[in-house]
Amino acid sequence: MPDPRPAAPRSKRGRLTRSADFERVFRKGRSFGNRHLVLHLFPRDDADAARDPRVGLSVSRRVGGAVERNLVKRLLREAVNEHVDRFPSVDLVLVARPDALGVAERDGLAGIADALRELVDKAAPVVPSPDAQS
Repeated sequence: MPDPRPAAPRSKRGRLTRSADFERVFRKGRSFGNRHLVLHLFPRDDADAARDPRVGLSVSRRVGGAVERNLVKRLLREAVNEHVDRFPSVDLVLVARPDALGVAERDGLAGIADALRELVDKAAPVVPSPDAQS
């Protein structure tokens, strides 16, 4: 029987926490969207560029109440862990649209993961490959 626990949480270093970091990604980065999510990304070129990507989540009250927003955030975190290695030295912000709740309730992790996979495939040509970083 598979372990029902989600993957280990990302370290604090792997998360976007400051408002200024979110603003920089929104203003200077690229964005890719679909009906359920918007993926904003900003390639880093600072001293931390060789480090893992940093991820931030934004799930507003338009998505639903606290319980619904937390469900969407949990599923997003789990789905992001599958794709995060494809984005070396990048700051990512995932914004959930109101339709994300419907997908989360109807299809669970599989639905959110599919929506995210679609965006990752759109964004892949824009992001430098890990081999180019070396």
